[in-house]
Amino acid sequence: MLIYLHGFRSGPQSSKVCALAQRLAGRGLGDRLWCGQLPPVPFEAIAMVEAQIARSPTPPTLAGSSLGGFYATWLAEKHGLRAVLINPFVPHAGFDPALFLGEHQMIYSGERFTFTPAHVAQIEALDCPRLRHPERYWLLAESGDEVLDHRVALTRYAHARQTVLAGGDHSFTRWGDYLDAVIDFAELA
Repeated sequence: MLIYLHGFRSGPQSSKVCALAQRLAGRGLGDRLWCGQLPPVPFEAIAMVEAQIARSPTPPTLAGSSLGGFYATWLAEKHGLRAVLINPFVPHAGFDPALFLGEHQMIYSGERFTFTPAHVAQIEALDCPRLRHPERYWLLAESGDEVLDHRVALTRYAHARQTVLAGGDHSFTRWGDYLDAVIDFAELA
């Protein structure tokens, strides 16, 4: 099973999820992907994914983009899982949590929600500054990410497998080039 965690304000309708689902279906593995609409409240999102992990007949691999990559890291550490992290959010000294605060709208559903200081505290509680098993991670990052500084992720995942591409943006523009490698990393075939 491959569990995909989308980013802040995103959803299962994102282009990355759709491309992954299509590639899996083309390889006869269409039933091996789960991506649900994560709640905007961090602890609720974690609980939702943990329920899916518990239902998986074998240990799943996690894939997470942006905030989903942050969640995937915490879940991989807690449950001893492997994870692919796509331009992941990494809290750091220069991070301003006020960027999250306030009213937001989900990109695909249009649902509105308010992110509060209590939610920021949940993010802080989920941070994993040290990885116990960096060999379980694969970082996919583009240096042109206009939202998150890829160098922060390079430091956090220093001993993990890393693929860092010049240019691109926060969406990870070359996702299609890595679909088969992600599926192979997840050992789905």
